[in-house]
Amino acid sequence: MRPIVIGVAGGTGSGKTTVARQILDRVGAEHIAYIPHDAYYRDLSHLPLEERVRVNFDHPDSLETELLIEHLKALRSGRPVEIPIYDFTTHTRTTRTRHVEPASVVLVEGILVFAEPRLREMFDVKLYVDTDADVRFIRRLRRDIEERGRSVESVCEQYLATVRPMHLEFVEPSKRYADVIIPEGGFNEVAIEMVAARIRGMLDDKGV
Repeated sequence: MRPIVIGVAGGTGSGKTTVARQILDRVGAEHIAYIPHDAYYRDLSHLPLEERVRVNFDHPDSLETELLIEHLKALRSGRPVEIPIYDFTTHTRTTRTRHVEPASVVLVEGILVFAEPRLREMFDVKLYVDTDADVRFIRRLRRDIEERGRSVESVCEQYLATVRPMHLEFVEPSKRYADVIIPEGGFNEVAIEMVAARIRGMLDDKGV
């Protein structure tokens, strides 16, 4: 049986990953193959570090979406895939990969998953996590400082130079393609439970 393919989109810091984890917990991780779009950032090891940091990582061209599409096709056909592991501190793709087996549900999460028509058409269910811009910025600031060793100044500069403009150009407009919009991300218990219940129902219909 072909798996149910679910896309979770939303701006940086909106709570996409929290929503994805809630779905994993409520539906059962054993039924779900989880794929983050940001694992597919293009390898920049051929560039000097000072050039890598200037790359616009919020533009669709920064991601190797064509490889993600190949992996989704493989999972839909019942074949396992090797997902890249990206190093966000050096902006390079590591030599390691993460093995993902086919599952009844494939869950793809990322800011730009609805911005690419070829990728968007592969989703059976499209969820958009909608959170206020100031909350998203604070979350991104904390994450980049604590997890990626960034300075406050560099995070602010990147936000103004690329993150905010690309959100307005690509991410926010992609909201119109969503089947369900989840305000306030992982804090919206009612919406998440409704989505999880719907997914469980779809699995029941497949006899899973």
